[in-house]
Amino acid sequence: MNDAQAKAVITADGGYRRGGVVPLKANVDEALKDTPTVKSVIVYRRTGGPVDMLAGRDHWWHDLVAKENDACEPEHLDSEHPLFILYTSGTTGKPKGIVHTTGGYLLGVTLTTQWVFDLKDEDTFWCTADIGWVTGHSYVVYGPLSNGATTFMYEGAPNHPEPDRMWSLIERHKVTIFYTAPTAVRAFMRWGDAWPRKHDMSSLRLLGTVGEPINPEAWIWYQQVIGGGRCPIVDTWWQTETGAIMISPLPGATPTKPGSCTLPLPGVDAAVVTRDGKPVGPNAGGFLVLRRPWPSMLRGIHGDPERYKTQYWSQIPGDYFTGDGARCDPDGYFWVMGRVDDVINVAGHRLGTMEIESALVSHPAVAEAAVVGKPDPLKGTAIAAFVTLKSGIPKEDSLRSELVGHVAKEIGSIAKPDEIRFTDALPKTRSGKIMRRLLRDIASGAQTVGDTTTLEDLSVLAKLRDDEE
Repeated sequence: MNDAQAKAVITADGGYRRGGVVPLKANVDEALKDTPTVKSVIVYRRTGGPVDMLAGRDHWWHDLVAKENDACEPEHLDSEHPLFILYTSGTTGKPKGIVHTTGGYLLGVTLTTQWVFDLKDEDTFWCTADIGWVTGHSYVVYGPLSNGATTFMYEGAPNHPEPDRMWSLIERHKVTIFYTAPTAVRAFMRWGDAWPRKHDMSSLRLLGTVGEPINPEAWIWYQQVIGGGRCPIVDTWWQTETGAIMISPLPGATPTKPGSCTLPLPGVDAAVVTRDGKPVGPNAGGFLVLRRPWPSMLRGIHGDPERYKTQYWSQIPGDYFTGDGARCDPDGYFWVMGRVDDVINVAGHRLGTMEIESALVSHPAVAEAAVVGKPDPLKGTAIAAFVTLKSGIPKEDSLRSELVGHVAKEIGSIAKPDEIRFTDALPKTRSGKIMRRLLRDIASGAQTVGDTTTLEDLSVLAKLRDDEE
């Protein structure tokens, strides 16, 4: 809110989650203690529970709407007028607000919703993404509604009150298109086939995945158990920055391969290249880049044009640098392998390691922290934190739980570390840079490979290994 210099916040008195109420208004009130630009808070009555309302600043949604006409004339704006700023994670602690524009973004999501999901008038389209992330923006709100589609939204958890919650909703509301994350698919697999088998999901005709690469085992289970062996799967690759889907099969037109997002959409020029921009051969790993502009591309980072230029347009000159590693097979199909920088992908959400480290260090007991990702069968990547405590503070399990809660409060539940390891020191270069590569090896149980000559104190690495054993 401070980075955007927000003047107004729209929230609700609360939301429902697993049978309880999430205190949204109370959370906003806490945040607004440090956000001086906000002058108005508009509160939607969802739960009916008691909330504090600050006179002059806070307003009930229903009171404001009651004074307005039913018809609302749209504003006429230039196609390049900013539509929204959406914050995504980077490798520094500073917020990174991606700017999307009115014409290009809407064109991108409107066309890709038509193409990728083969949208028809009779469809009920369910994208399970949180509406606050880019997938929710593009394929819960803007894409389906700009096509006049019926978009389905659900407030709650996928396994409450029972693990068949999603399948119950599909059966009851005759959902035809279901778009979710590989992390969710792996959770559904873990809960067992019995839950989806209880429900008639014959209304489904198309399945989709988003947020991260899907492993072939999960792809096949999704297609067979949820899709009944008859539904095509569109495995989509795109980013907050691209605004809309860039690489995806077209249902009924593109032969699919489990685990591959297949081919770029019409007009998208994607390639896998070396650091100096040269294309690599079949099945050789490299950097995924986009070589031509596209309508829904990001137009900047709010208030930071230099970061925009450096991060996206200077890594591989002449190309848009996605930050993902990938390979192309002999058929030209793309296989995305994950992030190549210090952003980790947890359950389809990109999180900056620096942000989580900053949250940990803000706790009075913590002297230093380093965060890395490690392989996880459910989430794809789990968060492992190595924490050095201040002198005299004991390494207690209760403190681990407290730190996990502290990160959730500072950033959000999605950023909670799955594992916190207390250590007396972190492996650093002589210039003071933490060698996260070594920590990733330790967290994942891998053997340390590569150059360690820049390590200031080899005994630190040995001690971490001993602690692991």
